[in-house]
Order: sequence, then structure tokens, then C-alpha cells
Amino acid sequence: MNVPPYRLSLDLMDTLAAWAQGLARTLLADALPRRWAHVQGVAARARGLAPAVGADAGLLEAAAWLHDIGYLPDLAATGLHGLDGARYLRDVEHADPMLCRLVAHHSCAVIEAEERGLAVVLRREFDLPPQSLADALTCCDMTTSPDGEHVHVDRRLAEIHDRYGSGHLVSRSIRRATPMILQAVGQACQCLVADGE
Repeated sequence: MNVPPYRLSLDLMDTLAAWAQGLARTLLADALPRRWAHVQGVAARARGLAPAVGADAGLLEAAAWLHDIGYLPDLAATGLHGLDGARYLRDVEHADPMLCRLVAHHSCAVIEAEERGLAVVLRREFDLPPQSLADALTCCDMTTSPDGEHVHVDRRLAEIHDRYGSGHLVSRSIRRATPMILQAVGQACQCLVADGE
């Protein structure tokens, strides 16, 4: 979907979110049903943050729908799912550049990119998104269980460590990223409080 860059109109933002939902369903629902359940929960969290995000609510929701498409075996070229998903969105779907940036860098992906020796590649191909949007997406992802349920961030981080094991590259990455993840979740929660939610 070739849409204009950042700060799209509200109608286009709704269209972008609907397009992202359809694409995520097509890619994940049958191939990776548990991942599909997770992204549904993340998208629901993103909709809940809409009042705090304002004009970028549709963009955040679209990123929530698409943040994990890089886990799809057909797209997994590097093993860094954010990078693989963002490349697909950019190269095949010709998606909005800000959407690609959010997917590429979601949930402190640069830490895992460093562990995989891909940090330079990630930064070269995709600029960092605005911190407020990155924090909001991290909050949505890191407060949603693999089954799509809303959970406390500590429970989500523990689940990731349990799933991968303490010595795994993903566990090491999450351990290093934990202070940034907690800060992002805190920032997103402050925005909701400030907005009166």
C-alpha cells in the first residue's frame, strides 16, 4: 500500500490500519496462529492508546498489526524479525516509510541487532522512528502475552526468558533492553494518564 509519509489524514490512517490488519491476517493467521493471537492483542492495546497518540493512532495500530510478520519463515532472511518484516513491507508492499521504521525498530530491536551483528545494517536501512511512537509500540508489544492477553510488563519479560532460556540470544537481548523497555512502558502509561485515561 503506497501511502503518503508520516502524519497522514485520519481517513488514510484508518485505511492504513485496516490494510495492515488484512495483511497480518493473510500472513499469520494460518501459518503462525499463536503469533496471530499476539498481534491481535497488540493491536487492541494500540487502539487503547489512540487518545494519547492522537493523529498517529492509525499508524501505531498498523505497526502493531505488522510488527511480527518477520517471524514468517518465508520472510525470515536474517533472523532479526523486525528487520525482515520491515524489508518485506518496504520492498514488496511499498508501505509507508514510517510504518517500516516502526516495525524495524520495535521493542528495542537494535539490542538484538547488536547481538546478531546486524546493528549497522538495521540503522543503515531504517532510521529510528520518533521516540514517542516507538515507546507506544514497545508498550503495546511488551504488555501483551503470546496468546494476546494484556499482562504486566514484568510477566511478559519473564515469559520471554522462560520461552527462550537464559543463554539464548533473545534472552540476552531482552535482559540488556529491559531498562529501555520499562522506560518505554512507563512513558506510554504517563501519556495515558496525562490524556485522562
